[in-house]
Parts: sequence; C-alpha cells; structure tokens
Amino acid sequence: MKELVEYIAKSLVDSPDEVEVTEIEGERSIIIELRVAADDMGKVIGKQGKIAKSIRTLTRARATKEGKRVVVEILR
Repeated sequence: MKELVEYIAKSLVDSPDEVEVTEIEGERSIIIELRVAADDMGKVIGKQGKIAKSIRTLTRARATKEGKRVVVEILR
C-alpha cells in the first residue's frame, strides 16, 4: 500500500525527493501519512480535492481486497 501511494505522489510533484510516506498498520485498518513539500501540496490535493480523492479511492480498493480499511492523510 505504501509503495502505491509513494509512486503516485512522486509522479505528481516537482520535488520527488521530499515525498515521505509512513504506514501505520493495525489489525483491521491502515493509516497512511503522506508528506510532501509545501510547494507541492496543491499538486497532490488537486482542484477541489479531486486528486486526493482519487488516491484515497485507489488505496481503498486495494485495502478492500486485503479485508482492511485505509485512511490516507496528507500532511505538510
């Protein structure tokens, strides 16, 4: 899951070296924290949050196959 979010984020931003993805796994859920440079926040969130919503949808679909819930948090 972490690799998926990292790949998508690095493809979107201007500073791929500053992308950090942390995965916190519980019994039934996964929390993914995505950190990008301040200048790249808009690129990851997108207009009206559409890109962030797409990232969350993709991760949710993959987590469903594993029988888990996933939460993607975009942080500075």
